[in-house]
Amino acid sequence: MARQLDEQIAGRFPVGRRLRVLDVGIGQGTQALRLARLGHQVTGVEQDPVMVAAAREALAREPEGIRERVRLVQGDGRDTGVHFLPGSFDLVLCHGVLMYVTEPDPLVAGLARVLAPGGLLSLLVRNGDALAMRPGLAGDPAGALAAFDSTAYTNRLGLNVRADRLSELTATLAGIAAPLHAWYGVRVFTDLAGDDAPLPDDLPTLLAAEERAGRTDPYRGVAALLHLCGVRG
Repeated sequence: MARQLDEQIAGRFPVGRRLRVLDVGIGQGTQALRLARLGHQVTGVEQDPVMVAAAREALAREPEGIRERVRLVQGDGRDTGVHFLPGSFDLVLCHGVLMYVTEPDPLVAGLARVLAPGGLLSLLVRNGDALAMRPGLAGDPAGALAAFDSTAYTNRLGLNVRADRLSELTATLAGIAAPLHAWYGVRVFTDLAGDDAPLPDDLPTLLAAEERAGRTDPYRGVAALLHLCGVRG
C-alpha cells in the first residue's frame, strides 16, 4: 500500500514538495512516521488512547527533526471540522477506519472538506465485493454463502464491523467533489496469513506479486482490502 500511495503522490505533486498530511486513524503511526521521514508535515488523529500512546512511543524513538514534523491529536475522525480549517491539507489518509463507522459518508465528506484543491484523499477499506473469499478459501463454505449478500463481517479481533463496495464509494467520492482517480487491491494473495505468521524467505518476490496483482484485473477485485485514491476538484 505504501508503494501505491507513493505512486499517487509522485503523480500529483512536484518532486521535493513538502506536503501537509492528515492521517485520520493514525494507529501506531506507521504511515505517518514514514511520510515524516520523507520530509512531510504530518498531523495524526486517533480516538483510541491505547493507539495514541503507541504512536507517541514510536514517535519518541525518532530523531528530533522527524519528531518536529509530527503532531498528534486525540479525537474522533468525524470531528475534523472542529480541529481544522477547510483546505488545510494536501494529502489526507484514512486507512482501516471506515469499517468501524456505521455511517461513513459524513466522515468521508469531512475529510474532503479539509483537503486543498488538487489534494489527494487515500482510503483503505474492507472490500465488500469479496467478503466470501476469506471464508471460502479457509474451508468455510457456509460462511462464504452468507457473505455474498452482506457487507457485515467479524474481523480478526472478533469485532462486528462492515465493508464497503467499490461502486458505492465511487459514488460517494464523486458526490463530495473528490472523484475516484485510482484504486488498487491490497492483500490479494496474503489475506489468510496470520499477523504472527513468519516472513517468507523471498519477501521481495511476494511483495512484487502482491503489487502486480493489486493493480491488475481481475485480481484486484477480489482483494481483501481496497485502496481508493480520490482527487479534490
